Amino acid sequence: MTRKPWDVDFTAHPEEVATLRHVVRLRLAAWGLHELADTAQLCVSELVSNVVTHVGIGTPGSLAVSMSGTHLRIEVHDPDTRALPTLVAAEADAEGGRGMALVDALTDRWGVQLREDRKVTWCELATGLTSPAGHTEDPSVTRAEALLDVYATLRPPTCSYEPGPGRVSRAVAEETVIDVLTDFLRWLRAHGCDADEVLDRAQSRCEAALSESGW
Repeated sequence: MTRKPWDVDFTAHPEEVATLRHVVRLRLAAWGLHELADTAQLCVSELVSNVVTHVGIGTPGSLAVSMSGTHLRIEVHDPDTRALPTLVAAEADAEGGRGMALVDALTDRWGVQLREDRKVTWCELATGLTSPAGHTEDPSVTRAEALLDVYATLRPPTCSYEPGPGRVSRAVAEETVIDVLTDFLRWLRAHGCDADEVLDRAQSRCEAALSESGW
């Protein structure tokens, strides 16, 4: 699985926090890292809220998510290089001050980078992957990858690619999935089956399985 870095601009405002949390959850689900969604959302909330509270409402910023080796890396960029987040021991009844303490407790590591025109507050979460392109163990994914590896050798690739070790490239894999589905649909029709009904049943079964696993 290719997990390309992505980023999104935002304007510091309390309402933006919920939107960014939602975007992160969707991205991690697409990356097969659904088990990190809750923790990642909390980190995003704290880092973006720090910009809102300590830099100011209306400040332009950006959220970037990427893979750092086998860790998930979350970065929040803002233009104020003076207001640095700090780790403080907040009193039990304090209204604030717990943000970075929470990030520190939830993540493997975090820090602040000062650049010429901005600062970057970042944190990293362990994914449990064996490689940045790997996936958490899922029998369905394992079976599908084995099928794609075999099926890709049965038909000429429909687009150019640079093969990776032990896995067809993502581009070819996507085309192969289309080939597999097309051939199975034609097989169903050739045998008098209702292809639309089969697709609906498969979609329902997939959604149920994803729901049970927390995706």
